[in-house]
Amino acid sequence: MMPVLMLLGTPACAEDSPEAIRDEIRRVMTAYESRISELEARLAQTEAVLKQTDARVEQAVSTAAGNTPGRADGFNPEISLVLSGTATYLQHNPDRYQIAGFIPSGDEVAPGPRNFSLGESMLSFNSDVGRAFHGKLSLSLAPDNSVSLENAYIQSRHAGDGISYTAGRFFSGIGYMNQQCLDDWDFTDTALPYKAFLGNQYKQDGVQVKWGMSPANMSVEWGVELGRGRGFPVAEENDGIAGALYAHVSGNAGISSSWRAGLSYLGVDPKERSYEDTDALGAPTRNGFSGKSRLWIADFVWKWAPDGNSAVSNFKLQGEYFHRNEAGTLSCAGGNCAAGVSDHYQTAQSGWYLQGIYQFMPAWRVGWRHDRLNSGSLRLGAALNPDDLPVLGAYTPRRNTLMVDYSPGASSRIRLQFTRDESRRDVTDNQLTLQYIVRLGGGHDEHE
Repeated sequence: MMPVLMLLGTPACAEDSPEAIRDEIRRVMTAYESRISELEARLAQTEAVLKQTDARVEQAVSTAAGNTPGRADGFNPEISLVLSGTATYLQHNPDRYQIAGFIPSGDEVAPGPRNFSLGESMLSFNSDVGRAFHGKLSLSLAPDNSVSLENAYIQSRHAGDGISYTAGRFFSGIGYMNQQCLDDWDFTDTALPYKAFLGNQYKQDGVQVKWGMSPANMSVEWGVELGRGRGFPVAEENDGIAGALYAHVSGNAGISSSWRAGLSYLGVDPKERSYEDTDALGAPTRNGFSGKSRLWIADFVWKWAPDGNSAVSNFKLQGEYFHRNEAGTLSCAGGNCAAGVSDHYQTAQSGWYLQGIYQFMPAWRVGWRHDRLNSGSLRLGAALNPDDLPVLGAYTPRRNTLMVDYSPGASSRIRLQFTRDESRRDVTDNQLTLQYIVRLGGGHDEHE
């Protein structure tokens, strides 16, 4: 419109030639285009200045936030509470449960009590400590009204070069399931190898260093831990060093699939790791192992979801293989062992599980798990009579488990599970469990 208005404002003479009119139009258009170019240059310059100003403001706000005492400094952590309960039918008494062929790893590996029972509850506190650290404390509330400390650690944040540090009490990073909380489990209990080799879940009192890198569409994580260990396979009062090493590699296979593979090593030196047994005549004995325990774990997980969208349907296949060597001294006291005998003890044992979980529609899943152990080889010194150590007799424990669960929301789940358990010698236990899990509050850490 501006060129036209300028033309209208120009005196028109009838005697002007067509050439003069065209020259005037060219002059006006040239001036107009020059003006537009000047305005565009000023606009680009203004936008550049605004971007620089926004960047300075954002940096200043970030710096101020990092230097200002936050909610963690005033102790206002995220708090979460996991509640669970079961109604269970068992054919055989869980009080006499033992995994045949293996040194007992603790009472917590037994099936839950018959009838209605309040399951384990977890109370957790999470909070950032400034910009450098993150802290967590978790308490386990057992049905018998006892309270135990599950986790209590500080962890570095924003460390350079992909390195993170953890100090305190924490779930070890070995294997795939060991770091998962009870409300992350796909079944009401963990797999047989975790029960036999780790007493359900291995915790470390010590330090952990992890280093991560991402080469060529993959993610690689290395980890090392040093501490005194907590619970099986170390002794109750362990004053030795427990060490762990592991490496995990993960990546994507197209749009719909992802995978993870890992290899872990755990080395401990238990002293007088005790357990109860009976001699050849059924008299009670108390035995203890001191020596070296070395455990290797290989794990693999594959996940599939159509076009990467797991909200409607997805499938997860996971499995782990365990191999343990133990060598040292086994002592036996009571019954035929009288005042006590001890001699050389050496075993090589293994176990594995494989499970698949299929979410066939939103909120609904079905799953199957097969787990198996092999008591392997056993060598005893001449002073020890195998008949007085019946729990160590050769056996192949195994189980098959089916489950279906419904999750009406992200923080609740109802599960029905059937298990055919053959982990006790010459006993088949059919088990039916109805379970509920509810999570209240935030601060939940899920390890996948």
